[in-house]
Amino acid sequence: MLDIKFIRENPEIVKENIRKKFQDAKLPLVDELLELDAKNRAAITEASDLRAQRNQLSKANGPLFGKLKKASEEEKAAIQAQIDENMAKVKASDERREALERSEEECAARIHQILLQIPNIIDPSVPIGPDDSANVEVQRFGEPAVPEFPIPYHTEIMERFDGVDMDAAGRVSGNGFYYLMGDIARLHSAVLAYARDFMINKGFIYCIPPFMIHGNVVEGVMSQTDMEAMMYKIEGEDLYLIGTSEHSMIGKFIDQIIPEESLPQTLTSYSPCFRKEKGAHGIEERGVYRIHQFEKQEMIVVCRPEDSMAWYEKMWRYSVELFRSMEIPVRQLECCSGDLADLKVKSCDIEAWSPRQQKYFEVCSCSNLGDAQARRLKMRVKGADGKMYLPHTLNNTVVAPPRMLIAFLENHLQADGSVTIPEVLQPYMGGTKVLIPHK
Repeated sequence: MLDIKFIRENPEIVKENIRKKFQDAKLPLVDELLELDAKNRAAITEASDLRAQRNQLSKANGPLFGKLKKASEEEKAAIQAQIDENMAKVKASDERREALERSEEECAARIHQILLQIPNIIDPSVPIGPDDSANVEVQRFGEPAVPEFPIPYHTEIMERFDGVDMDAAGRVSGNGFYYLMGDIARLHSAVLAYARDFMINKGFIYCIPPFMIHGNVVEGVMSQTDMEAMMYKIEGEDLYLIGTSEHSMIGKFIDQIIPEESLPQTLTSYSPCFRKEKGAHGIEERGVYRIHQFEKQEMIVVCRPEDSMAWYEKMWRYSVELFRSMEIPVRQLECCSGDLADLKVKSCDIEAWSPRQQKYFEVCSCSNLGDAQARRLKMRVKGADGKMYLPHTLNNTVVAPPRMLIAFLENHLQADGSVTIPEVLQPYMGGTKVLIPHK
């Protein structure tokens, strides 16, 4: 969400940014916003003048009432006429002021809606392109390998360990849900526990947040187009199930003044995540790849504006380090302008290697949102000089099983059907070094 003052002073920059994001349909919103802003400021000024005028007329009538009591019969008529004239002006002023205040309210509501739709200014380093097909591979970490033996689909691997039951989940909850069991469920929990400790060792504070949030928090943390496509609303309540713990973690600072000396706020949070996942998906998104419910370890940073790009670099590298410690090859993919959600300044995906598909797929997403969320949520920082400013917010996936399990199982599957456990996970698996299939 941009500062309206910035839009007022830089309308062409805002329009060019919209073009770079291939959202030309939003260009008229800038002119509409400027027109409404001018109208609204004029109404505010006029209403303020009318309030001052009303006060003057009210003050003028005070002495006249005093004179009326002492006046002769001949003088009373003239004084009363003056009082009536002033009262008529006050009434007319009140009616006009009330109309202006209604106009202010309507303008303010529309201005707010437009501001929610105008995308954030992207960083100059963001590649320009219309959609994810224009995303740019930056670098790879680890050598992607394709074994000589065929790798089954991930649910088939899990079924060999009696580790997944999609049919039962379908009967209980419908499509997009799953039961994980036995060694696969334990592996799922082990990865989350390892990711938690990994981030704690990086100096992040561990947190378990609320899993439901109010509508004003949703509006503060998400792009409007994402909200309807992702969020589940609790019927009859002003509550939404979170799609990621970033929502409630950034929401933690709503309406707060943050002492500058407490920055950066570095938090890592565990939560279940709930997503509608609307739309049709390809065959490679069956199983546990794209689902309505999953668990995730997230990292969140709230920092000074001048530090946010350094934190962005650190955060995506933490994801790379985590996956490489589990012996999974990954690559960094820079998101192009058209693939960025409206709140984002810059974003990249970390993709894991799939030996079965012989390509990479997304497992983490790191984003710098600048001051957009802070402005929406009215988060402020009190600087050493006593002045207030908006902090920057960033988020990144630490790990999100069960999708991450797909990469793990494919990269650690052996020809005999067993799955090796890397050294860093063995303490979380009771010392187990190899999982032996039941089938």
